[in-house]
Amino acid sequence: MDAAEAAGMLLAPPTDREPDDAYAALHRHGPILPVSESLYLVSGYEAVDRALRDPVVETFDAARLQAAWPGWREYRAVALFADSMLRANPPHHTRQRRLAAGVFTARRVSALRETVAGQVDELLDWLESYGDGVDLVGNLAYPLPIWVITALLGVPVEDRGRFRRLAEALTGVLELHWTEEDRVKADAAADELIDYFGHLVERRRAEPADDLVTALAAAHDADGTRLTADELLANLALLLVAGFETTTNLISNGVVLLLDHPAYAARLRQDQELAAAYVEEVLRIAAPVQMTSRTVARPTEVAGLAVAPGAELILLLGAANRDPARFAEPDVFDPRRPRNSPLSFGAGAHYCLGAPLARLEAQVALPALLRRFPDLALAERPVRRPRMNLRGWRELRVTLTR
Repeated sequence: MDAAEAAGMLLAPPTDREPDDAYAALHRHGPILPVSESLYLVSGYEAVDRALRDPVVETFDAARLQAAWPGWREYRAVALFADSMLRANPPHHTRQRRLAAGVFTARRVSALRETVAGQVDELLDWLESYGDGVDLVGNLAYPLPIWVITALLGVPVEDRGRFRRLAEALTGVLELHWTEEDRVKADAAADELIDYFGHLVERRRAEPADDLVTALAAAHDADGTRLTADELLANLALLLVAGFETTTNLISNGVVLLLDHPAYAARLRQDQELAAAYVEEVLRIAAPVQMTSRTVARPTEVAGLAVAPGAELILLLGAANRDPARFAEPDVFDPRRPRNSPLSFGAGAHYCLGAPLARLEAQVALPALLRRFPDLALAERPVRRPRMNLRGWRELRVTLTR
């Protein structure tokens, strides 16, 4: 595969194909590939890292969407993300992010460790009662992060089961390509989430609680310029979806990698202190989010190449994590590798707020699973969801005992 073929694969409609060969072809070409005068694929680690931190490189916010695509608000899922901090640029991004950041501080996340461990034990008890053939996506990798993020938000326990379907539909518009069917499903999911959080906000106004819904609603009510009504609901939906979608993929990707590398699984089973390094390597080699897009606001250079204003950069996080200029033997799973700093959660102003929480959940869940079921094995090879960006498994069936 050469660089042109790699670009064609990565820019095509999403499939369940692994992108590793395409990433390797791009690296042989160089850190950046011009696809057209206004589109570039950025695959080098240093180039992606710098672009994510460069204030000249911005997201496609509401103002840019309005200029390029006047009817974009008719696409309700696109509008939901555009109203959230995900698509905002400073100062709007800074204002929105600051209101939610207190929930995800290192101290607050660390205090959740015992609570997360207790929830993991409950889920493993259920797996034990279920027996062989259980799907770890549906029965561990999804319920753990949805329990954590809904508890932080203040979503009632009885509502937690409805969000997996909604998140899968909504995030379809985060792919580079999506069909009319994808749009219809995403828009319906956006409507349902906005309606849900609208009612939950009203309930929290009447019955305040120590949760993020109450805090963000209070910020809007105190001063609508701090958080508009659209931003309030959009950010609640974003935090819910982002709070478990990527973590579900992180945990399930980690299980497959460990079962494919039994020697490393044995070491982690014996020593939970290795969990942090193991999770970083899972994030590097199987990033839950493979790419993000940006646009250039003013003339700049990316990897020594002059890029004009208005150009689009596809920043390939998954490729950057496999850059041989940054990582020795980049396609080898090696939790012992030094200086392991994957870009899976981004960098700069848009660095993922929930990264510490996602790391914690995986660091607790993976060794606990291996200890509880020392004979854990794949019942069958899992199949990827047909997504190029949000990389996860459709299901992950395992045998628990020999």
